[in-house]
Amino acid sequence: MSSNSANPKVDFYFDKADKWQKELEQLRIIALDCQLTEELKWGSPCYTLGNRNIVLIHAFKEYCAFLFFKGALLKDTDNILIQQSENVQAARQIRFLGLQEIVDLKAVLKTYIYQAIEIEKAGLKVELKKTNEFPVSDEFQNKLDEMPDLKKAFYDLTPGRQRAYLLHFSQPKQSKTREARVEKSISDILKGKGLND
Repeated sequence: MSSNSANPKVDFYFDKADKWQKELEQLRIIALDCQLTEELKWGSPCYTLGNRNIVLIHAFKEYCAFLFFKGALLKDTDNILIQQSENVQAARQIRFLGLQEIVDLKAVLKTYIYQAIEIEKAGLKVELKKTNEFPVSDEFQNKLDEMPDLKKAFYDLTPGRQRAYLLHFSQPKQSKTREARVEKSISDILKGKGLND
């Protein structure tokens, strides 16, 4: 499939959209205008350069959005990029609440997409925090100190699984909740399972 043309395999996404249909179609036009290839990934329209992901369109109940895979590297000159949560390291969103907003920002959005393309062409990468830079909650640290087999099992997990647990354990504000999360996860960690396995 040549770039700059709609992919028929992706049409259904725009056809089935009820709430944001006009907005999503406008985002599609903008992305295709930037000479990107349209594919379907993770159930959403994804725009790629070669086989590298540049931007994704997705819709939620409250808004629709462009998601830039390496958005953390973009110069946010118009102050419109959003980090979905503090745990998201690389991706950034631009959210929209209506068609007019997208139409008004069309030139700006293309600038951001072209910037994302240049970042990809230059081979730039987002420096991700290493696992040892994630905070270890006191409640979990105490268990690791008490249980050598838990400590070994935890550090035998893949870095991604370790990070998921560390985030999961440190999120609650109350110590009691953090402790409960740790207790609940001990048997899975000992079995070598990740948080969502």
